[in-house]
Amino acid sequence: MKYDVYAIGNAVVDYVTETSDKFLEEHDIEKSVMTLVDEDRQMSVLADIDSGVTKKEGGGSAANTIVAASMLGGKCFYSCKVANDGDGHFFLKELTDIGIDTNLEKKELETGVTGKVLIMVTPDSERTMNTFLGISSEFGVKELDKEAISNSKYLFIEGYLVASESGRHAMKEAKKYAEENNIKVSLTFSDPSMVKYFRDEMEDVVGASVDLLFCNEEEAMLFTQTDNITDARAELKKVAKKFVVTQGKNGSLIYDGDTFINIEPYEVEAVDSNGAGDMFSGAFLYGITNGHTFASAGKLASKASSVVVSKYGPRLTFSKLQEIKKEVFEV
Repeated sequence: MKYDVYAIGNAVVDYVTETSDKFLEEHDIEKSVMTLVDEDRQMSVLADIDSGVTKKEGGGSAANTIVAASMLGGKCFYSCKVANDGDGHFFLKELTDIGIDTNLEKKELETGVTGKVLIMVTPDSERTMNTFLGISSEFGVKELDKEAISNSKYLFIEGYLVASESGRHAMKEAKKYAEENNIKVSLTFSDPSMVKYFRDEMEDVVGASVDLLFCNEEEAMLFTQTDNITDARAELKKVAKKFVVTQGKNGSLIYDGDTFINIEPYEVEAVDSNGAGDMFSGAFLYGITNGHTFASAGKLASKASSVVVSKYGPRLTFSKLQEIKKEVFEV
């Protein structure tokens, strides 16, 4: 196989800011979830934040995951949609500098506006996102590279795509093609709001099953319509051959298709939870596609995600990820 992971998702540029709970309340912003907004609303909120933008970087759930897997040593491909503007070129340059192949290299970028995410981090380290998808809302089947899918060990599908009709169609088409070509399918729910507001659509994408599902406890219970994680994990076994449930400061729970594995957390001072789940997925996918067990891949993912929440932003440097990999796998 040429690639360890082929991913699809919404390509956006993150604008990270620091704000307060009071600010969120005053602007009627639902805390700790991702909310889709139009460009005017996003710019209006940003203009009212006194601290301004503290950091700008390429983002998107699947992009963060694929960057982590690639920086750890995996070979990855990412299909997305950005516009022929400053943010679009910024986003693409980040991926190519890391060594990730994309569908964007094969054609001219289209006229439009690249998606942006306003990430508001409160003092309790929770992140609240207002997302304007821009041209990424048009991501569809034509952005898929089926040759790359067929040359990958895993397809990774970002749950945020479920919010648009063309995105859902692409999710289902990619999954169908992967299954027909014996490529394993992994899916992340991405955010509780995607399961809360698009549960039926997400269920349609999942279909009979996926090979590997990533979610947190809240998403697991929302999707299975249960009120405790014990019942939720029993229900998840019906739709996912294997799955990972992240549990924040309590670590994570992994089902390897046979047994449940509890992954201990690494205690850190959390500063920004943005990207913790994405980092976990990326490190885990790198591990299982490069000869490691679910348990050891889970340990790597737990360590990497604990480090990423101790700083602002959803990504780590190449040197930091190599340091983590060495620490976990060589002791």
